Order: sequence, then C-alpha cells, then structure tokens
Amino acid sequence: MAKYLLLKHYRGAKTPVNDVPMDKWTPEEVSAHMQYMWDFSAQLEKTGEWVDGQALAPTGMWVRYDGEDRPPVTDGPFAETKDLIAGWMIIDVDSEKRAIELAGELSAAPGAGGRPIHEWLEVRPFLTGPPTITE
Repeated sequence: MAKYLLLKHYRGAKTPVNDVPMDKWTPEEVSAHMQYMWDFSAQLEKTGEWVDGQALAPTGMWVRYDGEDRPPVTDGPFAETKDLIAGWMIIDVDSEKRAIELAGELSAAPGAGGRPIHEWLEVRPFLTGPPTITE
C-alpha cells in the first residue's frame, strides 16, 4: 500500500470544465457537493483506502522563522489566492493507477447545475524514504 495526497485547489490549477465558483452555487448545489464528498469518503472507508481528509477555509497566512529570540514573520494576513488549498484527502492504495482512478472519481463531484466539476486535482505520493542524491 502507498499513501497519496489528493489536493483540491481554490485556484492555480487548470480551469475545470464546470468553472463556477462555489460562492455562486445555490445552497442545494453546495449540499449535493458536500454529500458527494461524504459518500466518497465513506466508500473509501469501506475499502480500507481512507486515511484522512479536510476542507480548509480560504483564509490563512505565510509564517517563517526570523531568528533566535525573534517572533515569527508573517506575510498576510492571507496567503496569495493562487497558492490556497481548498482541501485535501489522504488515501492508502495499492498503486499509482488506483490513486489516479480515485482522483478522477473525486473530480466528478457535482457543482453548479448539479453537473460534475471536472476539477483538476493534484495527486502526490508520500515520500517513503530519503531522496536519492546523485552527483
């Protein structure tokens, strides 16, 4: 089994087919989308492929260490929109092929008009060991 991170971006990825921002959806469309996400997670729990997932608020900030005895530096109060992550899901699957299959299914979550969003998801494997450095 290998763990993969499925990242949902607010912006920065290629434009989805059904490109209507969630704040323009009806309450029923938002509910249908959330139900799809919950059902998708429940399906993965049944197959043993679910690890964790969360939706994230659109607010946040960048923070960095600024030296001994100095407070952290913040840039914001918000991260740049293109860098915001809408949410993430961690799956534990048998292969990269399965991770891609599940990401494709997740991409079909309904959006405006009840039609699939066809959003782009970033699929990243967890690092399983130190990277190999060659000269």
